[in-house]
Amino acid sequence: MDIIQSVKKEQEKGSKFGLERTKELLSRLGNPDKKLKIIHVAGTNGKGSVCAYLTGILRARGAAVGTFTSPEVYSFEEQFCINGRPASRDLTEDYFNIVSLASHGMADKPSSFEVQTCAALAMFAGEGLEYCVLECGLGGLEDATNAVSQKEIAVITSISLEHTAVLGSTIADICRHKGGIIRNCPAVVPANLCAEAAQYFAGLGVVVAGGDLKILRRSARGQTFWCGGKKYFIRMHGDEQAYNAAAAIKCAEILGIPRSAAKKGLRRTRFAGRVEVIKSRGVRYILDGSHNPQSFGPLVSAVKAVRGQKTLVFSCLSDKDVSAAAGILSPLFGRVLIAPAPGYRAMDADKICAAFCKCGKDVQKFEDIPSAMSAAGGGTVVVCGTFTILKEARNWIEQRR
Repeated sequence: MDIIQSVKKEQEKGSKFGLERTKELLSRLGNPDKKLKIIHVAGTNGKGSVCAYLTGILRARGAAVGTFTSPEVYSFEEQFCINGRPASRDLTEDYFNIVSLASHGMADKPSSFEVQTCAALAMFAGEGLEYCVLECGLGGLEDATNAVSQKEIAVITSISLEHTAVLGSTIADICRHKGGIIRNCPAVVPANLCAEAAQYFAGLGVVVAGGDLKILRRSARGQTFWCGGKKYFIRMHGDEQAYNAAAAIKCAEILGIPRSAAKKGLRRTRFAGRVEVIKSRGVRYILDGSHNPQSFGPLVSAVKAVRGQKTLVFSCLSDKDVSAAAGILSPLFGRVLIAPAPGYRAMDADKICAAFCKCGKDVQKFEDIPSAMSAAGGGTVVVCGTFTILKEARNWIEQRR
């Protein structure tokens, strides 16, 4: 088993919380985090989008930037991007081997995610990059990414109840964990936070982005919005994405990046697995990693704009609110096809079927995602519920082209 497969296998053991292991491992690696200008991003939804926007803006300014995000969508290496492109397999293996050697002898063995975090930071510093856009894994306060010693800026994208067994059962609990990334640095939040979260972060003196935001035009290509006295265009749908972009714009302003670079960077930004449209053999496929009720907004907007036959291929992980997801998605589709997601965290397919049946849908269950894709037929086929099913769906589409 190669080093990457070994690290992925370790994921099945779950997460560890606390910063000491990651701090020790970074120290053993020569503190690569101190060689980078780090932009740290936390939140319930929108983290990946804000990371992509920030990367695009920094690249438009001409900066060398590394981006660490999770989970993977289509390849493991895409979690470790250098100047907007996934690191090569060889380079990724090299840095995982370096981290593995550094971890030998640690009394408390680091988790898979802690190893990945350190490998990303070591890679970006070792390859001479200037910036690191760093996405939190879970929460923020005790997440491995929060072990970095210094930050240029912190961003909190959105707040809603998630992972309550770990983070707490109230909005204030969630805010405390997400806000834990704000340490000796300016912080930005979007203006569309819920009232309780907005009040919490106001007490921390954060900068609010998008207070004057206004959507000017929506189309199949994306949307144009007004923010801070300027017009911007993004390729993503939904008001939430405009606010995510506003947060990135405000970060750019704080970092002294010209608005011209912000506009260019946003316009160029594309997303893997986020309302991603693929047309093949007369069928429109929409692949989206949205996985909780608050994240479905952009997808719902895109699906409502589509006419004709619409079929949903859905699965999710065991810790998700499938009843809420079924309530939001069911009215949009004529058919619902369910299959289990790959991996140990998958929710039982019968449980998913029951949730959609309660919404009055004619539900069909399949043994796997390729089988569901084969039965989906024509028109528009939407695949969503978890990032973990998108790779199988896309592979099925590509094989038929």
